[in-house]
Amino acid sequence: MDYPQSFIQNIIQQFEYYKMLGDKTFGQVPDEKLFWQYNEASNSIATIVKHLWGNMLSRWTDFLTTDGEKEWRNRDDEFENDIATKDALLQKWDAGWKVFLDALRSLKEEDLEKVIYIRNQGHTVIEAINRQLAHYPYHIGQIVLIGKMCAPNWVSLSIPKGNSKSFNDDKFLKPKQKTHFTDEFLNRPKDQPT
Repeated sequence: MDYPQSFIQNIIQQFEYYKMLGDKTFGQVPDEKLFWQYNEASNSIATIVKHLWGNMLSRWTDFLTTDGEKEWRNRDDEFENDIATKDALLQKWDAGWKVFLDALRSLKEEDLEKVIYIRNQGHTVIEAINRQLAHYPYHIGQIVLIGKMCAPNWVSLSIPKGNSKSFNDDKFLKPKQKTHFTDEFLNRPKDQPT
């Protein structure tokens, strides 16, 4: 089994899931509420999107050959929202994710242990990916929380409150489902190390 390729595929699926949470939140929030701030110390959804966009472009443009904190990035400016419309917000959101996911899809097994730099600090590619697996969902959680506060008729993005038992009952009525990774792992030759 090709463990590194399975890792890359799995990590892409994880990030696509978090992008989907943002997409579904944008679909429920009234346009004007995308720019709402709880107070001066907090960020609007639009500001968080602008920050994620700036981070993704900086970290993942030519990421194997240049420092992830690009000279052209102005991080402080990311927290001064100048996005005026939902369309502009979605353009930045999609542009950032495209750069990021294209970079992940370009990875080869031999890339995973290469050392790259973020602000002159060395990271293996796996460490850089894991760093973003903590960072991006953190901000997407903020987007979802603001969305819940602003959407007039919020539809849960996970198991709706009060439905855990029926959800679990339905899952346990079905046969066990194995992932692609699990099938390959369980069917490997016995002399192959785990």
